[in-house]
Amino acid sequence: MEGESTEKDEALTTETSAGKSQTAPDRQISAAPGGGIVSEKEPSEQEKAEVLDSKTTEESIKKIPDDFFYDYEEICSRPSVTADSGIPSNLLQLMHSFGYDCTKRANLQLMDEQTVMYIAGNLILILNMKTKEQRCLRSCSGGGIGMIKVHSSYQYFAVAEKGINPHVIIYEYPSLRPFRILRGGTVEAYAYVDFNVSGTLLASVGSSPDYMLTVWNWKEEQIVLRSKAFSQDVFRVTFSTENEDQLTTSGTGHIKFWKMARTFTGLKLQGALGRFGKTALTDIEGYVELPDGKVVSGSEWGNMLLWEGGLIKVEVCRKGKRSCHIGSINQFVLDEGELITIGTDGYVRAWDFETLDAVESVDETGVVEMEPMNELLVGKNVNLFSMVKSHERYSPIWYAQDASGGIWKLDLSFSNITQDPECLFSFHSGKIKGLDTSPNTYLLATTALDRSVRIYDFIAKHPVVEMRFKQGGTSLVWVPSLINPKGGLIAVGFEDGVVRILQLYNPKGLAIVAGRNTTGDAEMCLKQAFKPHNAAVTAFAYERNGELLATGSEDETVFFFATGDKYEPIGFIRVPGPVRELHWSPPSHEQNMLLVLCENGFAVQVPAPSTKAQYPESTFEIHDLPTQYFHFYSIKSRIKRYREIETREEERVRREKIKEQKQKEKEAWIQKQKQIGVELTEEDLLEEPEEEEELPAIYIPEKPSPILCGFYSTPGNFWLSLGGYDSGFLYHCKFPEEQNDQNDFSLRKDEPFDVVPMEYTDNNSIEKIHFSSNKNLMFCGMEDGAVRVYPLLNNDPLLSSIQGYWTLNVHDNDYGCIQALTSSYEGQFLITCGADGNIFTFSILLQEDIEKEMKGRKAKVPSPRKELDMEKAAEDIEDPKAYSIENAKLKREHDQMVKEAEDRKSRKRQELDVLRTEFRQLLMKNRELPTHMQLQRAEFEMDHRIREEMERQTSHRVRTVYKEMAWEQEKHKIGLQKLQARFRDTVEFDTVVVHAIQSDHQVATYRLLALSDKYHRLMKKLKKRRPTRHELKLKEVEAVKEIREAAGEASKRKEEMEQEMPEERTDQWAGTHITANRAEKLKKIIEKAEKAKAKIANRKKEWEELYNKKPSENYEHPEDVMAIKEAKDKIGDFRLKTAADYTVPEHLRINAEKKRGHLAVLEGQIHRQKENMNRKIIALRDFKVSTIEEIKRLVQAVKKIQSTLDLSKHLPIPQIPQMLPEEMPEKKFQYDNEILLKFKLEQEHKLKTQDLSEKHGGFGGFAGFSGHSLAQKQSDRRSRVSLRSWSDRRESSRRSYADEFLQIEEETKMSTELEAEIRKIEEIKNMYMQECFINKINSLISTFDAELRLLRHERQKMDLQMKMGDLMHITLFDELLHLKDFEKREDILQERVTDRIAEKEEMKWKCEDYQQQLEIKKRDIAKLQEREKALCANFNSSLGENNKFANFLTKVFKKKIKRTKKKEVVGEEDEEEESDEESEDESAWDSDEDTGSESDVFDDSVCPENCDPVLFDNTLQLREKRLDIEEALAEEKKVADYYKKEYDGLLRKIKVVESNLMTAEAELEVFQREKQQKLNELYVVVPLKLHQVEYVVNNEIPTEFSQALVFTNHALHGLQYRIKELQLEKVEQRELYKQARQQHKQLIRDRKDIEARIEALEEKCRQEMMLKFGRLVDLEVLQTLSVNTTLEELKEKTLENEMRLAHEIKKWEDKIVEVKRHLMEVTKEHTIKLTQMDTLLLRKKGLEIKLDERQTNPGEEFRVVRKSDIQDRERLMQLVTFQIQEIDVLKEEINLLSRKGGNILPPAQGPVPQNLDNLL
Repeated sequence: MEGESTEKDEALTTETSAGKSQTAPDRQISAAPGGGIVSEKEPSEQEKAEVLDSKTTEESIKKIPDDFFYDYEEICSRPSVTADSGIPSNLLQLMHSFGYDCTKRANLQLMDEQTVMYIAGNLILILNMKTKEQRCLRSCSGGGIGMIKVHSSYQYFAVAEKGINPHVIIYEYPSLRPFRILRGGTVEAYAYVDFNVSGTLLASVGSSPDYMLTVWNWKEEQIVLRSKAFSQDVFRVTFSTENEDQLTTSGTGHIKFWKMARTFTGLKLQGALGRFGKTALTDIEGYVELPDGKVVSGSEWGNMLLWEGGLIKVEVCRKGKRSCHIGSINQFVLDEGELITIGTDGYVRAWDFETLDAVESVDETGVVEMEPMNELLVGKNVNLFSMVKSHERYSPIWYAQDASGGIWKLDLSFSNITQDPECLFSFHSGKIKGLDTSPNTYLLATTALDRSVRIYDFIAKHPVVEMRFKQGGTSLVWVPSLINPKGGLIAVGFEDGVVRILQLYNPKGLAIVAGRNTTGDAEMCLKQAFKPHNAAVTAFAYERNGELLATGSEDETVFFFATGDKYEPIGFIRVPGPVRELHWSPPSHEQNMLLVLCENGFAVQVPAPSTKAQYPESTFEIHDLPTQYFHFYSIKSRIKRYREIETREEERVRREKIKEQKQKEKEAWIQKQKQIGVELTEEDLLEEPEEEEELPAIYIPEKPSPILCGFYSTPGNFWLSLGGYDSGFLYHCKFPEEQNDQNDFSLRKDEPFDVVPMEYTDNNSIEKIHFSSNKNLMFCGMEDGAVRVYPLLNNDPLLSSIQGYWTLNVHDNDYGCIQALTSSYEGQFLITCGADGNIFTFSILLQEDIEKEMKGRKAKVPSPRKELDMEKAAEDIEDPKAYSIENAKLKREHDQMVKEAEDRKSRKRQELDVLRTEFRQLLMKNRELPTHMQLQRAEFEMDHRIREEMERQTSHRVRTVYKEMAWEQEKHKIGLQKLQARFRDTVEFDTVVVHAIQSDHQVATYRLLALSDKYHRLMKKLKKRRPTRHELKLKEVEAVKEIREAAGEASKRKEEMEQEMPEERTDQWAGTHITANRAEKLKKIIEKAEKAKAKIANRKKEWEELYNKKPSENYEHPEDVMAIKEAKDKIGDFRLKTAADYTVPEHLRINAEKKRGHLAVLEGQIHRQKENMNRKIIALRDFKVSTIEEIKRLVQAVKKIQSTLDLSKHLPIPQIPQMLPEEMPEKKFQYDNEILLKFKLEQEHKLKTQDLSEKHGGFGGFAGFSGHSLAQKQSDRRSRVSLRSWSDRRESSRRSYADEFLQIEEETKMSTELEAEIRKIEEIKNMYMQECFINKINSLISTFDAELRLLRHERQKMDLQMKMGDLMHITLFDELLHLKDFEKREDILQERVTDRIAEKEEMKWKCEDYQQQLEIKKRDIAKLQEREKALCANFNSSLGENNKFANFLTKVFKKKIKRTKKKEVVGEEDEEEESDEESEDESAWDSDEDTGSESDVFDDSVCPENCDPVLFDNTLQLREKRLDIEEALAEEKKVADYYKKEYDGLLRKIKVVESNLMTAEAELEVFQREKQQKLNELYVVVPLKLHQVEYVVNNEIPTEFSQALVFTNHALHGLQYRIKELQLEKVEQRELYKQARQQHKQLIRDRKDIEARIEALEEKCRQEMMLKFGRLVDLEVLQTLSVNTTLEELKEKTLENEMRLAHEIKKWEDKIVEVKRHLMEVTKEHTIKLTQMDTLLLRKKGLEIKLDERQTNPGEEFRVVRKSDIQDRERLMQLVTFQIQEIDVLKEEINLLSRKGGNILPPAQGPVPQNLDNLL
């Protein structure tokens, strides 16, 4: 949002401004009527300076006395009266307020136990709840009141106002005197104010446009701090109750936390914007600061947000993700350890503060579920906005502000004696849309959008009665006394277009009836309700004679009713726009006309319709009513243009006069200049051009300005007040005489013929106009909530006497637009109502006169009619979608037409039936005639073309119907597919009940649904279950270890190769340099030494392998470790799961995912078993079908046989069994056309019955036609045809059977006696076959019944298993439900453990890596040290014995030389250490070189005399190798130290991680135990038989089995077997332990023997060495001694280098001679130049002396030494210095060249001066 983009991540700071405001006594305030505080005395310049000086010290600020008060009469706003108008300022006196601005924030403050205070418009009302008396304070600015707040001491209260530069006024209570005025806090209005706990500071926040947050020292009227709070609306600002230096603000899409911080520049106000993060942005209405600095706020969706450190810590909701409140939370209160919240849902909920304060998020959503401790529902449709607590200590009473218009008294003790919520006061909430007074008494009726109608007694100042409805009221009028003399009827219009006539009466006038409550003074009842409109009713108007009522609506219609005891509709007219007002012409006009004002700029005039006219029955619309239209066309821009022209003309005349005066002055000035002789330019003579501005352009608004109100002036003329652009005038309009464009009246452009300007109404339009009873006062209701009164002369409909006016702001200036105003029946009182929900009553006379006048008078409620208690209650229209009067009439007409059409159709059908009957009779008569006399069917046709045409029409209709029904057909087809997919496709097996044939046994299949896709996905997931992250990481660890081991082996091989390669290269190099005559001898010696080395190396390798195989002290055999682990896993924890210290084994831990897998597996098993059983039953049914077919075949055969036998020999044929419908359920879904037609007839019959019932019940839809459709006729015809065809087929079959029977009889008669014998044989055969077939039938039946009984028994066993499976399924599901509750927490804990394990493993990998690297570096260091030792030994051997240069060569060998090092980056710290060490080393080397060069004692660059040069060069080469080894050794040590440091650090981290891991595992273990305890609470059903129960107490089975354990037989046998197995295993382990102890003792003895033998051999070896060598030597070194190849090579090199160096020395000697000669020449040249320079200087000095002597008074310019001479002298001195340096360099070079055998370095360059060119 904008605020976040502009103020995000910044803290707004503002310095103190205590000295910027002045103290109250220094102010001078003047008040003007209606304007409030209009001016202040401007401080002088001196005063401003004093104020600025006062900023330097706080002591200089003038203190305001504590007893200082302002005068209320001087500062409060008063009515504004036009000057010199003569209107009294007390024209209207406020009497009472019946309203309450219930939607304003915190608009309920408690002053004491009996007094509350709230804002109503421009007033502050102080209400005594006991006496109902009101005291009021007016706004001082006249611009409204933004906020009120009571001081913590209840002695003061702050009133923050609205307007231009509004003030905050502090009043004292109960005196109500203004105590302090705080100025300059905001620009337009205050949104909220709050005192701190101590009451010393006040915080205020402004509204648009500045949103300024200000902290005041209110007693001194000083601003302490100020800053812009936000860039959007700020709802609330409060101080922290614990730390008064902290504040909080909230508003549109933000919450901000402020702190008053003291910095070195002073006190600052720093704000931090709260960041919502993942939570959606929300407006924050309520919040509370907790003692520890956290903040709890509400949200738009009803949840609580806990803020900490500027971020949302958690979001709190109720269980099941329900919101804490439905809607926003408007207020938080921290009271006695409870956090109380109130919301728009009408609930008050109390939450545990400590639980809320310590709550933590458990998942990534950040939402925590929590239930309130207590809650209270205040009432239905209650919207709680704020609460204040009673002042009594420990009192549980609170007073609540209801945004629905109530003030409630609440008891929040939450105990058994808690009182029910009590509504103390009830007001309108929101806009009041209708207002009117009784024509007979002092009663007032109002209606509003809050769905209520209220009656007030404005003399007694109390409400009388209230009636509520289901829709909001939009208009109201009190029925005139002409219609109802008692004045007890009220007409009210509502949002849904309904008009209700309500009757007000005194119930005490009714007869006393049991059960009737007559305690009240007034009651209302519904007399009549009707609905003339389809939208909100906006206006009522009773005709002046009381015969007609006109109602207007937003649906652009005006309806007329005839009044009477019942209102009868006459008709309606349509108008061009939504109706705003209706006015009947006054009695002074001849014609009775109705003026209709529409919001879109139209005015319509129609005459009163006749109540006796008869209009068509089809509609109520009146078409022939003469109508006049007026379409307002804007003329405001032209009026402004004309006024501008007039103003400019006046200005032009004034300027002409000024111009003439200036012209005369200029001519006089020119004349004067000419007299003086001054020449004038053209510019002086030019006249200034006059620039004339363009006139304002003519502007016509695109959208017409809305008409707000109007009234008749003269017949045909009327006044209008418009809003929008055309506001600012009253327009006098006239209906045009010619109404030509009535068909398109929207194109009309009608202009008013006169206007009256209304002062200060361009942006403040006149909303309502009302005249007093004598027409002398015109009351205007303004858009800003003000009331204006214009005095008029008698009989002034043209408003020609309008001049001055009286005005007073009463309603809220921002949203208190006056909706209605009216006067009492006698004209002494004025009542106004506004959009802010307030109702004010004013007296037009003085208050004292009113009290005298009203003394003894009282509002009288009309008495009820005599027949009221006998009348039936009027029927109300509650349905907002009910038909209007017009629509109901149209519906009745439509239904009548439909009925007549159906009657005609029925008559035609009857005639057709008669014709069909006659035609059938003719056909029957024709059939009875002889054949030759019968007519053919074609002869019945009168004309075949008629039949063809009918057939063509029929086929065309059929095609048409097919096309029309195509969409329906497709729709029902898709619907059928969906039904099949939903109910049939998922059924794998339907219920099939197979019955036995000879018994009542039956077996049924399981109704089995196909396994869902979810099951298959879950099973696939279980099959493809991935290993956990811990398992994956363990595998990665193993893989990395293998890789590192392989890498280590490769590095070892590489090192071995590197060690071997230099030796080979050395051998090759040595072989190439040794002469041929000694090569063979040296080769043999080298081979022998190499063999000894190889042997020693192999021996070391064997020892190393042996030591590597040696186990450590803590070594454990892998097989033993695995055996122990397996034993621990198998032993388990045999404590009961119900034990408090039971530890769940890791492999037995269960979670929701595993439990889902168990459920899926169980479902699959149950499904498979049911499927197998169903297949068996289906196979049995198929067997029954085949058995029935076989029985049918056998029965046919038996019948055929019996047809040849005598009846006496017939055996009874078994009855053929039939397949029952429940055995073939799939046939239910097999249908044909006859079934479909039958179903269609049933459905149409149902629809017809339903339509008839709807017709009898009331108005139905327009589509409810009766009668038979074409489809119904066709279905009837088809059904009759199908029945006829079925009867024909039945008759033909009966005939065929008869023919066959006759044929058989004829054949039987034809038999002869010759066939008798054959028949007898056949008879015997047939009797046998008959018996066999019948036995076979009985056998088939018995076999099937036996199979069914077996399968039934199996099914019963299966049922038992299924019941057990269902019980197990229930148990698993209950466990899953419990596990789901633990799932999130378990995932978090398991994730934590897994992360710790992974972290630990990762660190272990690093430790192992560093350890391996460290071992490698140690081996490298050892190798380098060995190489260094070998190098030293080689050097010593090269020296030989008794070498007189041994000390010198040793120094040369051991001397340290500065070398360029190659740096390798190991780490940042190592780089720094290396650089430090290098710098130290370099400085050391430099110091050594310096000392050497100075002492000149030791020079390693020159070989001493008599020293072998070959040996010297060999020493230098060995030194270089030694330095290389030392450098490599230093680098390796640094790297090793780095690895060591990292390794130690990782070890420390591993300890921390292990402790964290143990903590996480402990938490997980506790959680698993808690989860197991929850699972233990579940009940598991285990069916047992008595013989399975072995738990007895006192030889009896106990009634309580809570302490019993249930084992399966398999598990029990397994335990018993395991006991025996463990006993045997125990004996075996004891025997193994005994053998191991004996073996251990034997190994210890063997080790001692071997150690003694080794010690004896070592002593023998030492003795042999002493005997042979006289000292202890290293045998390995001795064995590896061979020819010193290096020495041999050096000797060869020495011979070669002697010749080469001698030649080079000769060359250098020649060069030295040449250089010396050149040096001598240069020296001579420089000497000559110096002599010349000396001579020149002496001459110069002499010349200067002579010049000084000759000039006794030299000029000033010569006294100072010339600058050029100084520069020359300095140049020469620099040249001399340079030459001296060059001489020193040459000397050093000569000394260097003179040394014999030294390394010749390039000549050193002396410093070259920067200005060498100048010197030369």
